[in-house]
Amino acid sequence: MSGCKCFHWSRIGDLFQPGSEPFSLPAPLPEWPQGRGFADRTINLGELEVCQITKFEFIWACNVSGDRRKGFSFYKPVGIPDGFFSLGHYCQSNEKPFRGFVLAAREVPNSKLVNPSVPNSCQLPALQDPLDFTLIWSSDDGSEEDFYDCGYFWSLQPPEGYRAVGFVVTSKPEKPMSEGIKCVRADLTDECEAHRLLVKTASRFSQIPLEVWSTRPNNRGMLGKGVSTGTFFCSSIWSRGEELEISCLKNLDCNLNAMPNIDQIHALIRHYGPRLYLHPEEAYFPSSVSWFFENGALLYKKGDSFGQPVDARGDNLPAGGANDGEYWIDLPSDSQRESLKSGNLESAKLYVHVKPALGGTFTDIAMWVFCPFNGPGTLKLGLVSVAMTKIGEHVGDWEHFTLRISNFTGELWSIYFSQHSGGVWVDICHLEFFEGNKAMVYSSKHGHASFPHPGIFIQGSSRLGIGVRNDAARSEFYVDSSKQYEIIAAEYLGDGVISEPSWLQYMREWGPTIVYNSRNELDRLINRLPLMVRNSVENVFAKLPMELSGEEGPTGPKEKNNWVGDERW
Repeated sequence: MSGCKCFHWSRIGDLFQPGSEPFSLPAPLPEWPQGRGFADRTINLGELEVCQITKFEFIWACNVSGDRRKGFSFYKPVGIPDGFFSLGHYCQSNEKPFRGFVLAAREVPNSKLVNPSVPNSCQLPALQDPLDFTLIWSSDDGSEEDFYDCGYFWSLQPPEGYRAVGFVVTSKPEKPMSEGIKCVRADLTDECEAHRLLVKTASRFSQIPLEVWSTRPNNRGMLGKGVSTGTFFCSSIWSRGEELEISCLKNLDCNLNAMPNIDQIHALIRHYGPRLYLHPEEAYFPSSVSWFFENGALLYKKGDSFGQPVDARGDNLPAGGANDGEYWIDLPSDSQRESLKSGNLESAKLYVHVKPALGGTFTDIAMWVFCPFNGPGTLKLGLVSVAMTKIGEHVGDWEHFTLRISNFTGELWSIYFSQHSGGVWVDICHLEFFEGNKAMVYSSKHGHASFPHPGIFIQGSSRLGIGVRNDAARSEFYVDSSKQYEIIAAEYLGDGVISEPSWLQYMREWGPTIVYNSRNELDRLINRLPLMVRNSVENVFAKLPMELSGEEGPTGPKEKNNWVGDERW
């Protein structure tokens, strides 16, 4: 294994970002409407008040390739406001523009909470100095002439009843002073998990590996209280699946005062709402739900041969319950069928669900798009693309993308792009923007999966070039979500603020179960391939998501796991 290499890019103490310049949004943020605690720079978590620190001092950098742009750098937060304390250090890749945060915290006066599960919890301070620091890894061979080029990683030893929420990195072998870094009372913390592996390397003089991971709360989603601190986890002996020795914070403020009010939500959508581009060869466009109902959609009940027209608002759809297979929506069998399949771009809008994320320190604005029909897919077999006649087709297609916005500042932080059964979060520094801070989202041809850039994306084996082909491109066909939207849910605002449409309570299928045998079509394709690649293709096909076979009608937004839970990533 290659060793870490340290770079003399600056003196310790310089404010320096190896690699690219710090990233900022293309346009300044507006003045958000007043109300609640949104964009007030600090957030009250109950007994703790936290702020985002985005200014850092470079400590040490390493890589395993010899190319400094592909390494990772470690930083300590600076510019911490008076009365606030650091919780740990920060790590970032040098390949992307410098952009990140860690939280600093202070105790809120006169806010003691009694936690019955923690004896005397109301009498203990929320923050305490660590008892000691333990060296867990270094790139040093022990010779004095080398230590200025090396990194030293330290864990915090918390007092009894407290938890560390980060680690400390130094460029010298001496044990660090407390440096204002605090541990947090255990009942004010929540479990976190290792998320993405950032660094895995051994030193130049030791074969003991170091792993550095980003972290995220275990308890996520709309009801989750876990708060990400922005710090990292590192260890030389940890095995994935073991409990981490650090925690995240927990939001004990049930009022979620940092979440935006209704005026602020509209301002955020008008400022950030992406433009959703359809492919120039798209044949199955989105529409509004009401257009779909008004133009011939039928509700079927199991055992009945004839469907019933659906009211424009969906008032006659069965509400609540679960997807029990008793009801489904289908297209009419007359001349209206083909026109309904084509959709109606003029009526299309984004249906918006606003919800807390990461313990209410971020806001997720999920934007759902409805298409009456999902067209057949295209398979890519190396250099050859084969259009399917049935595979991928289904009635009633729901797709979405999600904006994640910091409640400290109102800054857009990332966008989630839903792609069939999964998706990906993309940092804003990797997005395309137009008209200030509005991003561009590309919807794939016929399948309507979301992508941050135009191109051909393979769902399957990109190495073999085998899988379902997703074509995304810019065209004159688009939906402007900053104007064409309807807020359908924001549960945290309370009763009466948002009136949820009747169709949102329909938990059954928006399309019938497809009865064709997609396996026959796949088998015909496989049998035409050379024997040397046939097995590889069969293995890839076996891993493709079931909905691409169109075997079961899709459900609506509220039946999806990410309605209450976090996005799948």
